[in-house]
Amino acid sequence: MIEDRSAAFRAAIASAPDLDAQVPTCPDWTLRDLAQHLGDGRRRQAAIIAAGPGAEPPAKTNPKGAPTAPRDREALDAWLAESTGLMLDVMREAGPDRGCWTWWGRSQAPQNSAAVARHQIQEIAVHTYDAQLTQGSAQPLPTDVAVEGVDEFLTTVSATTVPWPFKPATIDLHATEGRSWRLTLNDDGVRCDDLAADAEPGDMAMRGTASELVLYFYDRTSFDGLETTGDTEPMEQLAEWDPNA
Repeated sequence: MIEDRSAAFRAAIASAPDLDAQVPTCPDWTLRDLAQHLGDGRRRQAAIIAAGPGAEPPAKTNPKGAPTAPRDREALDAWLAESTGLMLDVMREAGPDRGCWTWWGRSQAPQNSAAVARHQIQEIAVHTYDAQLTQGSAQPLPTDVAVEGVDEFLTTVSATTVPWPFKPATIDLHATEGRSWRLTLNDDGVRCDDLAADAEPGDMAMRGTASELVLYFYDRTSFDGLETTGDTEPMEQLAEWDPNA
């Protein structure tokens, strides 16, 4: 999946008429900036996995402001491909269970190479959408990537052991592709579980395609584009809450 979405991103960059075009969903960036971010990020992840477990990520080795992404189109494409290849090589050598630093230490996701790979798929997929959108040709995330992406976001980004500071609530999320999840928000934090078929309705329910849900989670689309029932306040509070503040 990483190779597929990386290839889709490179195709979007290669076909763009103007790499200095502003990215609507990343307004501070041009397409060239987005390519720089994606390439640098994959190289950074390779270094993090290679370093193994640690309380902090390894120090950056490139001097601040050092040029990395080439400006020539063909060279940029090759650099992006190399960036992905470096990360995948390190992941394969490390194996899925290799521990490494991650920023999600208090979530339900493990701190290992497999979890990093799972999150990388989503980051690359969403930035591919950004690149396509800039050209007016945005496509939904592939179904398998998107369904996995809902689960990955809820267990890695939403879940936490930090106590929920608001009124306890349950939020049910339904992908039209047939999978459902429940977020439980209470004094124990935020917990994600698969929603049982016979479960009583939660305080709020949200329904859409898996792609629509993932793009909403990453602020690429609005809340209004999803079907919702019940009290929407818990989801609005969750979207604004920073458990590490």
